[in-house]
Amino acid sequence: MTAHAYLEISNLSIQFPKSPVPVLRDVTLRIDKGQYVSVIGHSGCGKSTLLNVVAGLLPATAGGVLLEGQEVNTPGPDRAVVFQNHSLLPWLTVTENVLMAVELTVGRKMSKAERLAWTLETLALVKMTHAKDKRPGEISGGMKQRVGIARALAMRPKVLLLDEPFGALDALTRAHLQDEVMRIHADLGCTVIMITHDVEEAVLLSDQIVMLTNGPNARVGEVLEVGLPRPRSRIALGADPRFLAAREAVLTFLHDRHAAPTLTAA
Repeated sequence: MTAHAYLEISNLSIQFPKSPVPVLRDVTLRIDKGQYVSVIGHSGCGKSTLLNVVAGLLPATAGGVLLEGQEVNTPGPDRAVVFQNHSLLPWLTVTENVLMAVELTVGRKMSKAERLAWTLETLALVKMTHAKDKRPGEISGGMKQRVGIARALAMRPKVLLLDEPFGALDALTRAHLQDEVMRIHADLGCTVIMITHDVEEAVLLSDQIVMLTNGPNARVGEVLEVGLPRPRSRIALGADPRFLAAREAVLTFLHDRHAAPTLTAA
């Protein structure tokens, strides 16, 4: 009998009530502890739907998800989600936004001083201590995402779920945050699942890239083991043949084998 993976998605299908076909069909993945996995595919293939099932926000129609052998069917602090929209509360400071997540999860057994110390430690991890007393309206979009990541990490999740977390940022800010997420992943050894449309981002950050076919009725088309050593430097990887080969493999899948669907006249 094969031992369970750390996170196991088994024969997962999702079909909404008014849809004649599933959004996702028979998706099976095994993710090891500490792995960084990206899910990529064209719009409408069910990437975010898959993430929502792992987060416990959406029930499976068939199949399911196991985390350390336990069924996932409700939200929980062991799976923290960072969305493209930071969703910070505008009337709270940076510290208060993160502290609230701590108080609702891991902080229940901590003293007030311990909760604050853990909050500040997590803000230091994403290099936001300097803005701890500012409100979201007083900081940039990239800083807001750093706070969103800190809020998720402060819950000490077993799995960090990133739903296109850099999608709304300019190119330079995006690159800086990608580097920060690589550093945090290396420091904490956390398990990460990231949804992205960006091929280079997926190759740079990931140990494994899951490529979904076009939706509806999407499935896992290919799984690419990236195989690049860590730590990684975006500058050094720019001309690395292994990086270029991985990027080409994903692009070939997306653009040659599973090109984006086009609208045709009736």
